[in-house]
Amino acid sequence: MLHLSRLTSLALTIALVIGAPLAFAAQPAPTVAPAGTAATTKAPLPLDELRTFAEVMDRIKAAYVEPVDDKTLLENAIKGMLSNLDPHSAYLGPEDFAELQESTSGEFGGLGIEVGSEDGFIKVVSPIDDTPASKAGIQAGDFIVKINGQPTRGQTMTEAVDKMRGKIGEKITLTLVRDGGTPFDVTLSRAIIQVKSVKAQLLESGYGYIRITQFQVKTGEEVSKALAKLRKDNGKKLNGIILDLRNNPGGVLQAAVEVVDHFITKGLIVYTKGRIANSELRFSATGKDESEAVPMVVLINGGSASASEIVAGALQDQKRAVVMGTTSFGKGSVQTVLPLNNDRALKITTALYFTPNGRSIQAQGIVPDIEVRKAKITSEQDSEYFKEADLQGHLGNGNGGADKPSGSGGKAKAMPQDDDYQLAQALSLLKGLSITSGR
Repeated sequence: MLHLSRLTSLALTIALVIGAPLAFAAQPAPTVAPAGTAATTKAPLPLDELRTFAEVMDRIKAAYVEPVDDKTLLENAIKGMLSNLDPHSAYLGPEDFAELQESTSGEFGGLGIEVGSEDGFIKVVSPIDDTPASKAGIQAGDFIVKINGQPTRGQTMTEAVDKMRGKIGEKITLTLVRDGGTPFDVTLSRAIIQVKSVKAQLLESGYGYIRITQFQVKTGEEVSKALAKLRKDNGKKLNGIILDLRNNPGGVLQAAVEVVDHFITKGLIVYTKGRIANSELRFSATGKDESEAVPMVVLINGGSASASEIVAGALQDQKRAVVMGTTSFGKGSVQTVLPLNNDRALKITTALYFTPNGRSIQAQGIVPDIEVRKAKITSEQDSEYFKEADLQGHLGNGNGGADKPSGSGGKAKAMPQDDDYQLAQALSLLKGLSITSGR
């Protein structure tokens, strides 16, 4: 459900799709460019190769074991032409094109998994929060080796994705391999996926937490609202902010630019380089920093791709935030969606993007300033020590205030950082930055 009235004038000029490799149930949100944006310079037609193509087509029609119509052969030829360019270029039939457009609204049907391909297997790039996939415990890096008992090795990405799609409410069984271990089955029910792009809360007094699950058309606006809500809930200026981009597969370029713009006052955010004229773009801050320049930590991991890497790379290069976690996915290319006739489209790679310092993230990713790997937190029994305030006849505090004997702290409310090691480390670092900055 792509609503063109919601798109910016920039988005109408060129469609920049910068999400994860290929999405099942969560293709990163695109914008759509007019078909005339492609380069118009025409080279002479390769007549010999075209004659060979026509001959192959005739031979298949004449000799193949079953009849094949011209439409099927030509569509398959077009798909092959695009699929051999790079993993992100593709020919989109009516259903695929409609699905790509629908993701802009943040609501679609499926399992809630971003998938890519590695060594002939289907690999989970990231599960989306609050979806059947995340609730079933599917993790970034899992390999999908079977779908309903059928092996995925040797299947194209499109074939595997088609098998995972289906009617809402129907069950599907995925066979997964995690960290080279023994295959195991996970059964899920397909559902309407409603992706909440931005979530925010106070981790404790003074310290705000913003998680972006995907970059959609309105993500920049939602981050602005999240910052305002955190300030209101805190009652005063924040001491620090954690921006969580873990397992965020990407989305709309303009949204990534708007998010960075909320945290810096000046400077370059990202630029792109390509062959066609309007793929050469530069985006800079507008001076509307809404974060009040408080200390900041950005969390990333191997599931952070594309638009997430633009945000992390920009804030890292501008020395605005400390990037923590593990190295990101490494997708530094931009795809342009070119509509064709009959509700079809081409999605082709037209540019590479670069961070303010000129770094290309392609196939390398963003390396965190501080590496913190995922770990399990186990709580030890806290045997409280006997304190001065427990002694009979102890002196009161000379400055006034209530005594604090052992056991007076009470049980703390459960918070996200309690069982998230990376988040707990980010909060500890943020507190240190806040102290040393005098906040």
